[in-house]
Amino acid sequence: MKQNHMSFHPVYRQLKRMLTLCNTLIVAALLFSGPGHAGYEQREDVQSFINMMVEKHDYDRDLLTSWFEKAVKQEATIKSLDKPAESMPWHRYRKIFMTDKRINKGVEFWMENRQTLERAHATYGVPPEIITAIIGVETFYGKFKGKFPVFDTLTTIAFDYPKRASFFKKELEQYLLLIREEQLDAYTLKGSYAGALGKPQFISSSYRHYAVDFDNDGKRDLLENTVDAIGSVANYFKKHGWKDGDAITVTARYKSGKKFSEYPMKPENSISKLSQYGVFPSQPVRSSALATPIQLEQEDHMEYWLGLHNFYVITRYNHSNLYAMAVYQLSQSIKQRMK
Repeated sequence: MKQNHMSFHPVYRQLKRMLTLCNTLIVAALLFSGPGHAGYEQREDVQSFINMMVEKHDYDRDLLTSWFEKAVKQEATIKSLDKPAESMPWHRYRKIFMTDKRINKGVEFWMENRQTLERAHATYGVPPEIITAIIGVETFYGKFKGKFPVFDTLTTIAFDYPKRASFFKKELEQYLLLIREEQLDAYTLKGSYAGALGKPQFISSSYRHYAVDFDNDGKRDLLENTVDAIGSVANYFKKHGWKDGDAITVTARYKSGKKFSEYPMKPENSISKLSQYGVFPSQPVRSSALATPIQLEQEDHMEYWLGLHNFYVITRYNHSNLYAMAVYQLSQSIKQRMK
């Protein structure tokens, strides 16, 4: 009996190892077939989206299926969406953009592209310092255009981030139309954690609606073409109501009254009315001009500003007062250093 037991034992151990290996493979297969990995094309919500693209836009079903089959969930995208830079207090956010390096590079960018910037100003009414600052804030003047695969990023947000799913399904639709129209490669393009593209970081819908062929070479290229990027930023601002020569923002004094969080981002109250609420501009502004109070958190105190119409236009690029203020202050620093 002892000999029989010893002769069986190695076989038993081998079988046990084989079973363990099989279980491991099964678990791995289940994990990687879920919605966070390759296999988006098997999901009902993705299938519905594919059907919509085929029926509405005559898109190639097999092509879409192959792209979704390869798509990989971008966990870093979700982490960035949950904690954007705009959630920082102003004194930390400002330090990201208001640096000597970014200001000096802005002066260099302006000098290198002076004629194009002046032509954009003449055509669209948007001054060179604002266009320069936008591209400076977005991509450090075209140097950092993003490292996230755009198709995977938009797919992740559209189907695995419920808070923004509705908007980003539309952006994914716009992206697919964009790459077909501009003859771009869906799977090689990289951008921001939210799928923004090129030197000015346009989302796909903005690219389709506001990009211009500013050098008249027959193509709207925001990925590599600085001339098109400059013209497109200017066109974006003009289409959103930029008023050439108008003020953007002024510092303010705050005595008491409504909480600043109660004011909408869009200016809806006149300067004279805001003064009744305890908010006063620190320099002369037309009493009938519309403005909205802005509160910025410094390390040891609150700073108060009044955002005018053009300030609100900057927020149409990124819906954040912190962002618009960073663009404004960078633009003024670059302009001052140009002098």
